[in-house]
Amino acid sequence: MKKIIDYLIWPAFTGLLAAAIAIFASPSLTKTDSDNDKLNRVVSAANPYEGWSGPASYSFAVKTAAPSVVNIYARKLPSKRRYPFIDDPLFRHYFNNANNLMQRRLQSALGSGVIVSDDGYILTNNHVIDDAVEIVVLVHDGREALAEVVGRDTETDLAVLKVDLDRLTPATLGEPAKANIGDVVLAIGNPFGVGQTVTQGIISATGRYGLDLSNYENYIQTDAAINPGNSGGALVDVNGALLGINTAILDDGNPSVGISFAIPADQAMQVMRNLVENGRVIRGWLGIEAQPLNPQIADSMGLGGNGVVVVGVYKNGPAHIAGLKPGDIITHIDDAPVGNGRNGMNQIAGKKPNEAVLVDLIRNGQHFRLSALLAEKPVISS
Repeated sequence: MKKIIDYLIWPAFTGLLAAAIAIFASPSLTKTDSDNDKLNRVVSAANPYEGWSGPASYSFAVKTAAPSVVNIYARKLPSKRRYPFIDDPLFRHYFNNANNLMQRRLQSALGSGVIVSDDGYILTNNHVIDDAVEIVVLVHDGREALAEVVGRDTETDLAVLKVDLDRLTPATLGEPAKANIGDVVLAIGNPFGVGQTVTQGIISATGRYGLDLSNYENYIQTDAAINPGNSGGALVDVNGALLGINTAILDDGNPSVGISFAIPADQAMQVMRNLVENGRVIRGWLGIEAQPLNPQIADSMGLGGNGVVVVGVYKNGPAHIAGLKPGDIITHIDDAPVGNGRNGMNQIAGKKPNEAVLVDLIRNGQHFRLSALLAEKPVISS
């Protein structure tokens, strides 16, 4: 038996030794593993999201944000054409219900809103509740209540309501300034009065302006479906945090155009705090009239698309006192470029009266820096 075992061991040992020599001597086998490792490292460096996938469901975001979104029914009195013979005594005698013809029936305008505090404050659009004689708010759990108008700001198309209800769920505030083009967002509202609805899309652009929707424009643009009734609703990120108040759609007669706009949440909250504390929005005011710089002139001065020319200065206003003159070209305010004027206007409006700002300007080819003490922007009646 021992002889048989000795006879089998030597061939087996010889075979294993030959296999080991073949493996270490083969450059192709050892090099392939090394090359794959290098290739994987190159792919990872070129695309840090390789192998990553987004959430298959946004239900967590919806569960977080949906209880903060309300339906708004603003009851308004539409004007009704007066009958020509309504004051005729004979007509009124034979038609004893003629007084009903003078009555105007209530109609409901649909919209949405976002609860932003547990004591009942709600943000919505001014155009949702404009001219309303009664506002009813329906919360996520089916309760409803009459809402009081705390304040309205026509210059941003925002309004603040308040309801007397307990167990409310305020929205979690996000960071619109950190939102990126391509980020996934959800729009929550009450389109066409069908009830709370969620649509999904991405951020298409930020800082949109020049749409003539309001005086102060700094919109988040999205392709999430927003329809009549969504106004005042929430635009949230994938965690359910509030990024904006849905406000408008690009209306070219095509309902599927896919271009919608929301007011950034931080700007909306600033407006709300002003309305709650002061009953109006207090904005800084420089006291000038300006227009974008002619592109040819801007290029010749090396300014690109940055700069506005002062065309008017209000007498005894902050700019007049600081020494600004018509014809001055303003390039920066507090070291921030004014762009075509919209950035500068929003920057000044975001400051408080009696706050000082530094104004960089060009006058007759010379550069100047002036300090101006802002005043309160005159109130514009709605």
